[in-house]
Amino acid sequence: MAEMILQAVRKAELTLANDDILVVAQKIISKAEGRQVRLADITPSADALELSRKTGKDPRLAELILRESKRIVRTRSGVAIVEHRLGLIHANAGIDQSNIEHEDGESALLLPVDPDASAAALRAAILKSTGCCPSVIISDSTGRPWRLGTSPVAIGASGVTVLTDETGDTDLFGRSLLITKMALGDQLAAAAGLLMGESLRGWPVVLIRGLKAENPDQQAQDLIRPSAEDMFRDG
Repeated sequence: MAEMILQAVRKAELTLANDDILVVAQKIISKAEGRQVRLADITPSADALELSRKTGKDPRLAELILRESKRIVRTRSGVAIVEHRLGLIHANAGIDQSNIEHEDGESALLLPVDPDASAAALRAAILKSTGCCPSVIISDSTGRPWRLGTSPVAIGASGVTVLTDETGDTDLFGRSLLITKMALGDQLAAAAGLLMGESLRGWPVVLIRGLKAENPDQQAQDLIRPSAEDMFRDG
């Protein structure tokens, strides 16, 4: 994966710098890590059959959703909103069947096992190959409560600030900011998503330049709201 990205960088006549940020689509990370599953190899459980009945989904997909999830949040025809084992709230556990090969029957692509570790590994591979250590964000598109449409978010990160805290600063009129955090990792993923596009464009990596990381030790997991602070969680 690192060598393929570096080849693309050279083809674009670019030279990576330490302060660069590479935003990489989750899909190519999952493919590289062997997260594609043949549905023919999946045997649905009783719980999967029940989820299939509620959602109308293929029982084998329902089984994969359950395996990838901590809990079911809501279901309706065509969709299951779940808390993914990574802590992400995702439709259908982030499982995708678009833009993947289906040569041996229907397949599905799962999220990486540990996207933060994947980002760190890719960053380390680029450093080993080039001596340069750009930051890495792994992005995935997700829906948002009370908003139509999907937007890319950071599900993995290494070497980049993903969450800024301006609490204690003042606004333009000198008023102290009490609770002001910015999801910078998601903003960067969304900005890259404007170039990546969906479906046929096929640009899975975007280079962002000109933003220096202030807290490079953060990970995408730092963007997930703790359950104790979740006002909408049941119980």
